[in-house]
Amino acid sequence: MVYSLTESNDVYGPRSSLHHTGFQVKIVSSENYLKSESGLIYRDFVVGEGDCPKDGQQVTFHYVGYNESGRRIDSTYLQGTPAKIRMGTKALVPGFEEGIREMKPGGKRRIIIPPELGPPVGPSTFFSSKQFEVFDVELLSVQNCERRTVAFYSDVICN
Repeated sequence: MVYSLTESNDVYGPRSSLHHTGFQVKIVSSENYLKSESGLIYRDFVVGEGDCPKDGQQVTFHYVGYNESGRRIDSTYLQGTPAKIRMGTKALVPGFEEGIREMKPGGKRRIIIPPELGPPVGPSTFFSSKQFEVFDVELLSVQNCERRTVAFYSDVICN
């Protein structure tokens, strides 16, 4: 069975094809895609400028997420507000955080997350099966954060 990510979702760049054979998955992509040691597949459309985010810093980004058949599953663009998350807090799917970690502000990247780096599966999660997830990410900013304590109250301020 062959799954192709379609162009119908209006995102930049060509799409990879995912081929299933039993439990084996073979990724067919152009030479413009890179694969990390962990198995994450990515391609930069725009590299961006500045420093890559580090643990404790807050990243602000837009994304569009697709399942392996090309169906859009989520989009901050449609929500009208970019996502903000602190790096290193395990608030993101491991493959998603790895993909953002090497981006620079202003960068645009496609991240293809294999099942082993993807989200947990089950009735209490958004995901019902282990599959490849594809995200087009635009990193808007990276901010330093510091903990502020006043009397019995403590919070984190990022700027």
